[in-house]
Amino acid sequence: MDTPEKTGGELRDGYAEIGDIRLHYVEAGEGPLIVLLHGFPEFWYGWRSQIEPLAAAGFRVVAPDMRGYNLSSRPTDVAAYTSAKLADDIRDLIHERGAESALLVGHDWGGTAAWATAMIHPEVVNRLAILNAAHPRKLSEGLHHPDQLRRSWYFFFFALPELPESVVHANNWHFFRHFLSDARPAYTPDEINRYVEAWSQPGAATGMINYYRSSVRQSQKAATEALRPVQAPTLVIWGQRDDYLRPELAEPDHDDVPNLDRVERLPDASHWVHHDEAERANQLLIDFFAPARGLRG
Repeated sequence: MDTPEKTGGELRDGYAEIGDIRLHYVEAGEGPLIVLLHGFPEFWYGWRSQIEPLAAAGFRVVAPDMRGYNLSSRPTDVAAYTSAKLADDIRDLIHERGAESALLVGHDWGGTAAWATAMIHPEVVNRLAILNAAHPRKLSEGLHHPDQLRRSWYFFFFALPELPESVVHANNWHFFRHFLSDARPAYTPDEINRYVEAWSQPGAATGMINYYRSSVRQSQKAATEALRPVQAPTLVIWGQRDDYLRPELAEPDHDDVPNLDRVERLPDASHWVHHDEAERANQLLIDFFAPARGLRG
């Protein structure tokens, strides 16, 4: 079982009981609440380079395992992984941690959940930082481009029943490990072992894949009707060497994100921007969240 003590840091771990879902999280520091939302195929440990620096900068940092991942609840039903349910998880986690609102950071699928939370529950999002996760409208538009369709092929593979689970388990999780292979510096064997341990939790592979199944099953009309302007001040941090998302997807439309602070493009970073350029990403987050230091949720 994964425990935060393995990081060597002063981390506290716990479980938030949220309705019929139990979210495992790690927590560090004191101050305004920052919630870090990981993407696929990571878990809370994906933020290992951010948690302690943000805590040292005067924030209380909570990094959950998203539903379906690692030690959190892992529902088997595809319908449990809609954007609305993910947004409800984040709202309820913020409240369970004793805050009315939080500073929200999301990468990849965690970014999708962060976008959704800022749209559906704007009252709980003070400021929003997005790392290599396209705004839903931009992603939908991007999928009309042949190059983006090529990059997103796995969306449609994961939509298949049963077969993806068999494929991802094969050869010591080679399929999932491949997604991390473009990071620079490369993930160490010890880091990969941490991921393999999380992926190996009963039902985790299905939970992770169900994010994609849920996304593909949603009608375009319903997805468009669910969009709302994001009012929170927003920072986008974007690794330009992203193999999965075209750089054109980084900047959301002004009408969708009227309070966009800026899009900070890191030319040498991959999709795993928080890993590749951890020090730079941390400083960008600390600077962007600095105005909240005088505010408590």
